[in-house]
Amino acid sequence: MNGICAAILLLLAGVWMMLRLKYGSRYVNLRVLPMEGLRLRKVGEPLLLLVEKSRIINYFPSMIFRIQRSLQKSQGTRYGPERTLLFLGEMLSYSWLLLAAGCSLTLISGERIGIILGVFLAVAIPIALVSDLHKKVKLREQQMILELPELLNSIVLLVGAGETVQRTLVRCSASRKGDTSHPLYRELLTMISEWESGYSFQQAFENFSKRCAVQEVSLFTTTVLLNYRRGGGDFALSLRDLSRMLWEKRKSISRTRGEQASAKLVFPMVIIFLIVIVLVGTPAFMMLNM
Repeated sequence: MNGICAAILLLLAGVWMMLRLKYGSRYVNLRVLPMEGLRLRKVGEPLLLLVEKSRIINYFPSMIFRIQRSLQKSQGTRYGPERTLLFLGEMLSYSWLLLAAGCSLTLISGERIGIILGVFLAVAIPIALVSDLHKKVKLREQQMILELPELLNSIVLLVGAGETVQRTLVRCSASRKGDTSHPLYRELLTMISEWESGYSFQQAFENFSKRCAVQEVSLFTTTVLLNYRRGGGDFALSLRDLSRMLWEKRKSISRTRGEQASAKLVFPMVIIFLIVIVLVGTPAFMMLNM
């Protein structure tokens, strides 16, 4: 087993060094590409060549499409293929390092548990990275849907008071005092900066809808673009009807979150119950044996 682990370790190190010497300046432009969540970018840069040459996209097209779609939703539609390549390189980097760590642990301890643990983690960690990416995207969508009815109520009130749609959106974003932690208002600020820099209102609003990539936001965008030129009561009435529907959606999501929170508490409660049984029952059994 030690000989196999040593051979695997030398193979991993040799392939990494060969890729580092071979890729040269192929991925220099990707070094400055901003992307959240990458911790092993320097380690994974040579492995990008392996990802690209292995044509993994042809073998797992559905999985790669879901990853790219999630990355586009969370980090923007620009540089989608490049960010997907970086994410795949990050996954491979974790597998590479964990497999090398497992082989090293086996060589040091002499026990095969090291390589078994390394192989298990080398498979589990990339799967966990993909799962975490999808969870973040789902949470982002839920945050937008939960906040959208509040935004609509503010728009209805301000438009009813005589404000224009553009001015209303500016005031709604200004009410957050520059806070960009919420994804909906972050995209709203981007939209405002776009039309202030020369984009038409319609084009900026369509880009806002594409960046959000949420069905409810697309419905809001369509309603605004179809009715904002009319103004007055018709526009406010359309937004009020949409707001009523989104409030029902918000209630549904809140209910689902409450059920999920209750389900997560079941396992700790079962563990606590078993511990209590052991603590109470052990003295009783000991007294019976005596």
